[in-house]
Amino acid sequence: MRHDVFLRIAALQKKLPDENVSREEKRFLDRLVASGRRNGLHLCAETREKIQKTSKLISELSIEFNKNLNEDNTFLLVSRQQLDGMSESFLSGLDADEASGAYKVTLAYPHYFPVMKRCRDPETRRKMETAFHSRCKEANTIILERLVALRAELAALLGYSCHADYVLEVNVAKNVANVDAFLNALQKTLEPVGARERKYMMALKKRECLTSGRCFDGRLNAWDLPYYMDQVERRKFAVDKDKLLEYFPLDAVTEGLLGIYRDLLGLRFSRVLSASVWQQDVRVYDAHDADTGEEMGRFYLDLHPREGKYGHAACFALQPGCKGAEGGRLLPAAALVANFTKPAGGLPSLLQHHEVETYFHEFGHVMHEICSKVTFSEFSGTQVETDFVEVPSQMLENWVWEKEPLRRMSRHYKDGSAIPEPLLDKLIASRVANTGLMNLRQVVLSKVDQSLHTNATADSAAVFAKLCQDILGVPATEGTNMMASFGHLAGGYDGQYYSYLWSEVYSMDIYFSRFKKEGILNPKVGKEYRRIILEAGGSVDGMDMLQSFLGRAPCQDAFFQCKGLISPSNATL
Repeated sequence: MRHDVFLRIAALQKKLPDENVSREEKRFLDRLVASGRRNGLHLCAETREKIQKTSKLISELSIEFNKNLNEDNTFLLVSRQQLDGMSESFLSGLDADEASGAYKVTLAYPHYFPVMKRCRDPETRRKMETAFHSRCKEANTIILERLVALRAELAALLGYSCHADYVLEVNVAKNVANVDAFLNALQKTLEPVGARERKYMMALKKRECLTSGRCFDGRLNAWDLPYYMDQVERRKFAVDKDKLLEYFPLDAVTEGLLGIYRDLLGLRFSRVLSASVWQQDVRVYDAHDADTGEEMGRFYLDLHPREGKYGHAACFALQPGCKGAEGGRLLPAAALVANFTKPAGGLPSLLQHHEVETYFHEFGHVMHEICSKVTFSEFSGTQVETDFVEVPSQMLENWVWEKEPLRRMSRHYKDGSAIPEPLLDKLIASRVANTGLMNLRQVVLSKVDQSLHTNATADSAAVFAKLCQDILGVPATEGTNMMASFGHLAGGYDGQYYSYLWSEVYSMDIYFSRFKKEGILNPKVGKEYRRIILEAGGSVDGMDMLQSFLGRAPCQDAFFQCKGLISPSNATL
């Protein structure tokens, strides 16, 4: 926000001959000038002051929004009878209320999602879903809607039609029209699939109501969706998730994960036992190049929940990898933060398969941080276009759906035996389960985000409820507001949540076009991927990296193939 510095940088950009600077230096200089203009530093002093005050307020409100979420410690007291369907291993990990003897079930992921998927009592699920989507509702709804108004105000001061167009200008998508076209096309393809899935789930619900003696209300509710999605996986694909859980103890998953990334990317990892950490369970590793021994960086694994901790799973960059003050390389550092179940009741920490997928995904971000080799910190690691940042990690999720990697990161927690082949086959086949509804939900969230950030004011609960009903065909629970706990909208994804779907199109193209064809653990392809995609960080445009690695422009066929929406024979890769 320094006007005087901006003027000097702008003058330097005009005077400096291109032949005197490297490609990355020119990109850095151009980025600084563009960033200055996007901060309004080319405008008059009065407007700059308004922009600075508004930007500061947006920052403060965003911090408050997420602080409220991180500090939420809501729990429900639930009897054993009300937790019908939950496994003994789950129940043994719950605390009991001294006064009532009931179980204390929190809204943290290791409690919330298992209950929503497995609990047979719809009233328990209703209470959990209502509480989960009412977290910080009063305070954060006010904050979010204030943020929407302030962002619109800031965009207008800078000369943009809306906040979404402002943030999209520097993304691969470029503008609202392109994002709308992408989401609309995806919605059109997915809606018939979603309709068939809802019909099947409705039949499951009706049958269960008849056998249990419960009243059938003739509709799918928000608290029904996770439960019947799980039922679909069990009935259509016969995936025994309780049995599967026993083969993914955290230590085995970590060992296998590190081995796969090591072999694929040509790295070596060594645990650092003497490192200073912020909590005793945090593990620290150094990474080196396997061929040269070059030190690449350090990463931290903080994997279990605790009070006041960030409640989701994410990678946080702690130090950039770039040219240091003395001319050498400043080594990057990153932390992988997750909330996997703690060891309890004589059982180790056991992961659901979707948690293994999350772990693999977030570690992909860690590798993006550790492997980047750039001159400027502004281009280090994941500092790429927002709608490209998920590409490397989403691409690497594919490994948890292939037999060889799954065998490497699993073993029975009691006897070390391998996952039985039939169970493995069923798990892999289940990847296409609920494809329509899961992806339509992402379309809903993306469209809510776009709706909020293409307008100057918003009723966030009403927008979410309308799009849920119109697109997903499942009503939002009355009296809740999921947007009040949707941290992405106050955590850097405002106007950009579509990026998850957008990135997945590219990530699937990379996987199917190169790794699936040439070998999923082929170190030659892995090292090329590390060199072209990971090492470049944000020093090259995402689209240029894609075209360089693929040898052509990207296309959507692999994405639809992965979702089971087209057969491999109809793909045009």
